[in-house]
Amino acid sequence: MCVSYETKIITYKDSNGVSFLYNTLPGRVLLYLLVKTTVSKLYGFLMDAPVSRCLIKGFVKRNNIDMKEYRNIKYKSFNDFFKREIKKECRPFSDDPHDLSAPCDGKLTAYPITADGAFIIKNSIYTIENLLANKTLADEFIGGVCLIFRLTTDDYHRYAYIDNGESVSREKINGVLHTVRPIAHQRYKVFVQNTREYEVMKTDSFGKVIQAEVGALFVGRITNHKNRRSFKRGDEKGMFEFGGSTVIMLFQKDSIKLDDDIYENTRQNKETIVKMGYTIGKKSITGKEW
Repeated sequence: MCVSYETKIITYKDSNGVSFLYNTLPGRVLLYLLVKTTVSKLYGFLMDAPVSRCLIKGFVKRNNIDMKEYRNIKYKSFNDFFKREIKKECRPFSDDPHDLSAPCDGKLTAYPITADGAFIIKNSIYTIENLLANKTLADEFIGGVCLIFRLTTDDYHRYAYIDNGESVSREKINGVLHTVRPIAHQRYKVFVQNTREYEVMKTDSFGKVIQAEVGALFVGRITNHKNRRSFKRGDEKGMFEFGGSTVIMLFQKDSIKLDDDIYENTRQNKETIVKMGYTIGKKSITGKEW
């Protein structure tokens, strides 16, 4: 039996290890080495090795993961476990085409896409143009809404399409891999520097939508299923491998009406915990969002 969905509010606190990496000189020297793509790939190789299976039991216990929700199979490595597949009944999507569902598990914040093309994440400013590396496309979303889902290691690391639709285009942008934890934002434009992929989609209920996946420290691989021209609500879009990662969704002006508590939590510098398939809003009717 699967747990029911519940929205909770959390205030994020950085670990001592992440604080060391970003706030001390020795830590920043170490960080310089860690964020190199070759180091990230080496770490990924180790997590793919059969010997890494010894890490699974302790990880499940530390993160209180209910393995009854997942397919009962023998994992070949820690990475194989990390991208484990959940039972479909544990992440159902609403059948109502007006419902806006979360594409993944994560800690959600929401921001308006302002006229100058910038939005704020944890007191750091990021432009949609830099995120997409495409000014023309970015301009189409001015006045819309940006949803940011921050995944942590205990989350389900597969993500899905939120609606029926068709793929318009896909883009991959290589970058330096940094942690997506809030403390990193004090020194780096994290989303500008991270490896990221995004897909422009034409959806039935919400119009033109962009879904972007952003890799983090120790995540050298974002695996998207790319042979699909059309998709259905709830279809799997892809998965992250080991590490904390981020999914970003961009909606055009007057296309969605997000739940008010998510906006309010964001204004209070708090995150809202959601699960894949959880209804977080509706197709916009009035167009009055902020």
